[in-house]
Amino acid sequence: MDIFDKCDAIVREVKRAQDLGIYPYFTPIQSAQDHRVTIHGREFIMIGSNGYLGLAADPRMKEAAIKAVEKYGVTCSGSRFLNGTLDIHVQLENDLADFYEMGGAIVFSTGFQTNLGIIAALGGKDDVLVIDRLDHASIIDGCRLSFSDVKKYKHNDMEDLERILKTIPENRGKMIIVDGVFSMEGDMANLPEIVRLKKKYNARLLVDDAHGVGVHGENGRGTCEHFGVLEDVDIIMGTFSKAFASLGGFMVGEKDVITHVKHRARALIFSASMVPASVASAQMALNIIKSEPERRKRLWAITERVLTRLKEVGLDTGDSQTPVIPVIIGKDEDCFAFWKMLIANGIFANPVISPATPPGRALIRTSYMATHTDEDIETVLDAFTACGREFGLVKT
Repeated sequence: MDIFDKCDAIVREVKRAQDLGIYPYFTPIQSAQDHRVTIHGREFIMIGSNGYLGLAADPRMKEAAIKAVEKYGVTCSGSRFLNGTLDIHVQLENDLADFYEMGGAIVFSTGFQTNLGIIAALGGKDDVLVIDRLDHASIIDGCRLSFSDVKKYKHNDMEDLERILKTIPENRGKMIIVDGVFSMEGDMANLPEIVRLKKKYNARLLVDDAHGVGVHGENGRGTCEHFGVLEDVDIIMGTFSKAFASLGGFMVGEKDVITHVKHRARALIFSASMVPASVASAQMALNIIKSEPERRKRLWAITERVLTRLKEVGLDTGDSQTPVIPVIIGKDEDCFAFWKMLIANGIFANPVISPATPPGRALIRTSYMATHTDEDIETVLDAFTACGREFGLVKT
């Protein structure tokens, strides 16, 4: 048997979707990731981006990246552990630690690597990691690399979480790992209750706040700040590829824990460091997050408007409480057809089908930016209403 034989099935699926004109992935965008983008020479309203604060095209971000390249070059040509640490890496880490009022921080080259590095470095064969069933793929893969026992609780089900915690012997290390914002449907973890259970059962808590930092909380420090539990969370993980409009990831936590991860995380030690342009743009984004709260205010005004209107016409937005707003379609084939109709109306969104969603719960994942105009939003809402009517999903 040839190990490549398994490739035939996915190749057939992709070709079939392409032939039908419903293949939505790996679309080449010809412009900046702004509220409007150009695809095949045509303008689309972008509601499929995670650039929540609309910073990707900000002139200050570009200038910071350009200056960093002029001073440091295009890459560090090595890992942080050896020759790849620049003074701007250290400055960004210090500023992140200050931002969160924690003992230390470390930055990784990608968000995915951040979770792999943290979890594999801290979890051992004698430990138990407890995760939400809908946690991000990077958390799941990090758990696999850790060799720890992994227990999954039903999504956002605190009774099930407590049931699992009760069964773990006191002499075993345990850590709860959860997304602050769940990236497919935009609902949030019940952090106050998770913190209560963490304390009750003497566990540690890691919050992946990739979609929360810069968006939630009075100062933009994410879901932990939003729920008032910053001081009770042991580790916060975040990414630079979303609200920060850059590339990379970070963790903040106790100084000793940071030191341990820096010297044990294979995803850090054996990977090239964040390139200078990404470091400088992330630093600029952090400065903007701290100094321009009006961006979050605008983002939340847009979010409330979209959620209210979609619900009014009868579309199912699940339990979203964030700028990630799903529209539940149902069947996979209907989801692709709905997506294609949105494209015809000049709207770029993301179709999500099983196994990324439960069977029969395919959805259009939408997400919004502070830079969307009122005209953009009205066009989007009109398009969803019209398409929803075609599919019998809205009130007549």
